[in-house]
Amino acid sequence: MSPDLTGVRWFKSTASSTNGCVEVAHLPEGGVAVRDTKDRGKPPHFFTRHEWESFLTGAKNGEFDLPSV
Repeated sequence: MSPDLTGVRWFKSTASSTNGCVEVAHLPEGGVAVRDTKDRGKPPHFFTRHEWESFLTGAKNGEFDLPSV
C-alpha cells in the first residue's frame, strides 16, 4: 500500500533544468517519495529513511558519478 501523499510538499533542486528533473517529498512516517516532474501522473517511488540516507551518502561520496570518458 502506498503512503498517503495528501498535503506533502514537493520540492526540487535549484540546480534543476527546465527540461525536467525529479521532485522529492518528505513523508510524515519518515520516508521519502520521488517523482518525475515531466510526468506527475505516474506513481512516485517510495524509499524508507534508511534507503534515502544511504543514497544521499553515496551521492555525496561520488558513488553515482558518471564515468569519465
